[in-house]
Amino acid sequence: MKDFKRFIVLFVILCIFWILFAGKEFNELILGFVASLIITILFYKKAFIFGEFNLNPKAIAYFVFYIFILLIEIIKSNIAVAKLVIQPTLPINPGIVKVKTKLKSRLGRIILANSITLTPGTLTIETKDDEFYIHWIDVTSENIDEATNSIVQNFEKYLEVIFG
Repeated sequence: MKDFKRFIVLFVILCIFWILFAGKEFNELILGFVASLIITILFYKKAFIFGEFNLNPKAIAYFVFYIFILLIEIIKSNIAVAKLVIQPTLPINPGIVKVKTKLKSRLGRIILANSITLTPGTLTIETKDDEFYIHWIDVTSENIDEATNSIVQNFEKYLEVIFG
């Protein structure tokens, strides 16, 4: 069952990318469908991370919400960093903090690490199992629980539903 799920997810992702980047003519769509099918048949066993998606309506809805939450967090972080930059005294407290995640899925952790890095003011430096080391431009707490709450929590609750 997991192989079938991996096969379907990889095929759908390839088809979506084809539709986004190629033309929408009927012949091009057929070519993309066939190319996606051939690539999926050849490589779906190697695409192990695609079996980690939860394919249910709740997970799909949470994925859509996650995209909006990520965009909101990026905008909020941009504003916060801009405020730090335009203040003449630059009252920043940079440092590296350790945070923990509840995510068990490898792909979920990868997406979480990249989401943290995409938000200005934070950069994922290293991941070890459920621990992430984050460079934070303005460390407000070195306590693991408080730093996790500030940096990870908004993303994690959605990713937990999407990836389990």
